[in-house]
Amino acid sequence: MDGDGGRDERLVDAPVKVSAAYEGSTLDIARARELARAFLERVQSLHGLPVSERAMGMVQLVVSELMTNACKYAPGPCLLDLELVEGRIEVTVWDSEPVLPVARAAEPGRVGQHGLEIVMAVSQGFEVHREPVGKRTVAAVTLADDPGGAVAGHQP
Repeated sequence: MDGDGGRDERLVDAPVKVSAAYEGSTLDIARARELARAFLERVQSLHGLPVSERAMGMVQLVVSELMTNACKYAPGPCLLDLELVEGRIEVTVWDSEPVLPVARAAEPGRVGQHGLEIVMAVSQGFEVHREPVGKRTVAAVTLADDPGGAVAGHQP
């Protein structure tokens, strides 16, 4: 604590973040979506930031698609990080598969394998990085609803 009324400055600058490790089973996809929903509710209630229904849905969709890819294509465990960074939620999934994903060309008749296309379409940022073991995929979803940057949604 500092001398300014007992306020701990380290807490003011602490990141708003949650992380979880998963085994890589398909049951983990629903668990990860639930973690994302709870995290966004916490961002809204504890940190006073409005989270629109659109943002709530898009973050859960991105989490679901990235976790599905990790569980389907990478053997073993995966990690999920959700972090509030400058008005957006960064969704990061690490998995053990070193092969980087590639978005396929649009094929209206194709059933399945559209996850990466969906994530790229609804995210304001998307990156994939090869790691010493596996890869890290990062997608950012903004909490602002209109093109002018105004934040919409429930005000706590």
